[in-house]
Amino acid sequence: MNAGSAAPKPGDPGVRTGRTAGPGRGGSSLGRLLQDGTPGGPVFRLVARWVRRPLLPAVRLWRRNLQVRVVAGTLLMSLGVVLLLGLVVIGQVRNGLLDAKERAAQSQAAGGFSAAQDRAATTPSAPGGDQGGGRAGSSVNWRSTLVEQLASGGQSAFNVVALSLETGDTASRGARASGEVDPTTSIPAELRHSVAQGTNTFQTYARIHYTSGKASEPGLVVGKRLNDADGTPYELYYLFPLAQEEDSLALVKGTLATAGLFVVVLLGAIAWLVVRQVVTPVRMAAGIAERLSAGRLQERMKVTGEDDIARLGEAFNKMAQNLQHKIMQLEDLSRMQRRFVSDVSHELRTPLTTVRMAADVIHDARADFDPVTARSAELLGDQLDRFESLLSDLLEISRFDAGAAALEAAPIDLREVVRRVIGGAEPLAERKGCRIVVVGDEQPVVAEADARRVERVLRNLVVNALEHGEGRDVVVRLAAAGGAVAVAVRDYGVGLKPGEATRVFNRFWRADPARARTTGGTGLGLSIAVEDARLHGGWLQAWGEAGGGSQFRLTLPRTADEPLRGSPIPLEPDDSRRNREQAAAAQAAVAGTEARLSAVPAQSAGDRSAALPVPPRMPSVPRATVDPTALPGNGARVVARTSEGADGDGGEAMASTRAEREDGTRGR
Repeated sequence: MNAGSAAPKPGDPGVRTGRTAGPGRGGSSLGRLLQDGTPGGPVFRLVARWVRRPLLPAVRLWRRNLQVRVVAGTLLMSLGVVLLLGLVVIGQVRNGLLDAKERAAQSQAAGGFSAAQDRAATTPSAPGGDQGGGRAGSSVNWRSTLVEQLASGGQSAFNVVALSLETGDTASRGARASGEVDPTTSIPAELRHSVAQGTNTFQTYARIHYTSGKASEPGLVVGKRLNDADGTPYELYYLFPLAQEEDSLALVKGTLATAGLFVVVLLGAIAWLVVRQVVTPVRMAAGIAERLSAGRLQERMKVTGEDDIARLGEAFNKMAQNLQHKIMQLEDLSRMQRRFVSDVSHELRTPLTTVRMAADVIHDARADFDPVTARSAELLGDQLDRFESLLSDLLEISRFDAGAAALEAAPIDLREVVRRVIGGAEPLAERKGCRIVVVGDEQPVVAEADARRVERVLRNLVVNALEHGEGRDVVVRLAAAGGAVAVAVRDYGVGLKPGEATRVFNRFWRADPARARTTGGTGLGLSIAVEDARLHGGWLQAWGEAGGGSQFRLTLPRTADEPLRGSPIPLEPDDSRRNREQAAAAQAAVAGTEARLSAVPAQSAGDRSAALPVPPRMPSVPRATVDPTALPGNGARVVARTSEGADGDGGEAMASTRAEREDGTRGR
């Protein structure tokens, strides 16, 4: 077995032992880390919120202000260009200064090395009998004189250092330097090693240190190995300070920084002015567009010049003018239509009264007629009743369109209204062979409302439920909670098809045009009902499913002018197909758990609970909650949003329903 396949030991990182990570053990360490401040933990979120809070105004300004974004982008790009240009210029100046300094230093050092060699060749060596200390002393004196002579021609432009090739503790013995230069710290060890090993000229950059306390400075060190008059090898170095070049480079850097800052600020100001010329007309157009959308159709842009912005302003003004003209035409047409409907309805009252009187006379004398004529008299009376109802509905619709509908609100008990509606609908229920069941009338359901309008809404809903209920019972549910009361009418008839919710409250719309109106409906009932609900500040909403019936819910505030926040009755009933499927699945899961429990041999409850898996929890199906501000029939688009749960009986939350079933409401 190779080393890579060695068996892991318990306790090694990432190795599981016999215990299962669970609550209170290894599995809880991650939770504790998350809670203590790791990403996702409350501490981390608190810190992130604390850091993000002061940045929110800047982020909002960045997102909403085009001028700020353009100017900031221009400044950043200009700063990048200036920095790049500055680096290039500084690099070029630095290289130029150093190259010039190196050439001058190499020329000066070459002359000095040549002079030192010539002086060693022309200086006679010490007498042969003078050995030992005398010879060493003469060599040292010779180097001191050489250093002084070579440095005298520099005029503080360079310094000269002569070192012996000795190593160890005597490395600085015999060292000679001009200008109070510290030879031991000014000459790098790498350079000394290179000079000692070869005969060529070597150079490097280093810091020049002084023994007099003078501050160190950068410099160029050039060295070479030579022989003195006695033939003893030694090291000769030229040290060229770079203080002047450093000052020149600092001056260039300062000049570039000042010029760059000035250029960036100037470019930012130019960008601000240029963008302002473009953004200002756009902002003006946006403000005027907002005022136009608010109904101030006389607003126009101020146009100056003949450029592109001016042409945009002219086009915008022309568009606003045409829009105002079209809207005024539509308003005049709508006003004429409303006046025409109102006038026709009023004008038809007089001939209708005369025809009604004649029809009543004929209807009363139908016993003396033959069967065909008698039946015609009955049909005439029925159609006159329907015509009168249609005229009444048209007059009511014209009042809503003209904004002349008035609300006579007073505290009423909806139970009494429901009883009157059911009493009037009993004959139709008997003909249909069904019953009307009332649920939730044990407690008073009181609200400030117009009794006549509420009764008209409920009568329309109950009659529609009986008409489309296919002979099955109709359930009327009442409930009150918080600041709202609700009445729901549930039938179990043909139900609703998807896609009809946006049309169910339209005038004269019918889900099935081939279906006969046995009760003489006019097609305006739900349109008037939704206007009555809106006049109360309430909601009238519908739910349904194909073959599963439908439910219409009227929600009203307890007191007038009180905003609604929810309905005490869920829009989707508990006996809907989806709710029944969820209940059946839950019952099946419970039954399966009980079957597994009964199959386990008799043992302690703790052992059985440990042996059997816990049945999975039924996931909550998200429902689509209808936005209460977008009531059907008002031309607004009903937008569905997902919520975690549905409001129950007596709850304040907005009742929920699936989006496709919300679209399945039916026109009556």
